[in-house]
Amino acid sequence: MHLQNASKVTKSKIKQTEMRKNILVTGASSGFGLLIAKELHRQGYNVIGTSRNPEKIKSEVPFKVITLDLDSVESINTLPERLFREIGQLDILINNAGFLVTGIAEEIPIELGRQQFETNFWGTIKVTNALLPYFRKQKFGKIITVGSITGLVSFPNTSYYAASKHALEGYFKALRYELAEFSIRVAMIEPGSFKTNIMDNSSKTTNRIDDYNTLRDKSEKYAQFIVEQGEDPVMVAAKVLKVVETDKPKFRNLVGKRLPMLVTLQHFAYGTLEKAVLKQLNKA
Repeated sequence: MHLQNASKVTKSKIKQTEMRKNILVTGASSGFGLLIAKELHRQGYNVIGTSRNPEKIKSEVPFKVITLDLDSVESINTLPERLFREIGQLDILINNAGFLVTGIAEEIPIELGRQQFETNFWGTIKVTNALLPYFRKQKFGKIITVGSITGLVSFPNTSYYAASKHALEGYFKALRYELAEFSIRVAMIEPGSFKTNIMDNSSKTTNRIDDYNTLRDKSEKYAQFIVEQGEDPVMVAAKVLKVVETDKPKFRNLVGKRLPMLVTLQHFAYGTLEKAVLKQLNKA
């Protein structure tokens, strides 16, 4: 009886140790990042969030927050030193930080398009690269990146955003192969339409080409509609938790209704997909 109780206590201690894994969540001040960080903290993980302005939120969240600006080389380069003041090792990196540029492709200034890539793509890659030496040295860990269904299927008025998410998809597919020998797992989370503040925090070009007025108006109305009618974003946090707790997660993790159908149409019946998208836009 004594041995059985001791065994139960030992298993309990092991479970508690496992649950205290250290997880870094970038962009944890709002949207998916905030929900993900809160859920992981609630589940017992030691969460460190990042924000451009941590002072604004650190009194309102139950987890630690450190400064990270994806557009600052210095901020990214000093991240490991600042992070490892807080923790002894990093078990999981969750790349989430980014923003949305909306507008018709021809209307968006190249500099704004470049900024979309600097943050969403290059910023994410630089953070990952800054932490890869530590993951390789310890020979375990997970790198989970929050992408988007627009990384697989593009829609009007989101050209640069979709391109940046497509780029992330391609990059991390390759990285998954390259890190396998170090027991570092790489996975993508690809959400569909959810009720978040992504539209409120988006950047929109002020350039206007009259030929696109009708399409732009329909696209903006439809985008607002699908966000308002979107699903509960806690589903995304739940999916991330599942990937965190899976030893060997699959690469692509879709979150949302009808997304598998969209991806299938993209690959095998693109004409049908185009017609469906245009039909929805014309209803807007």
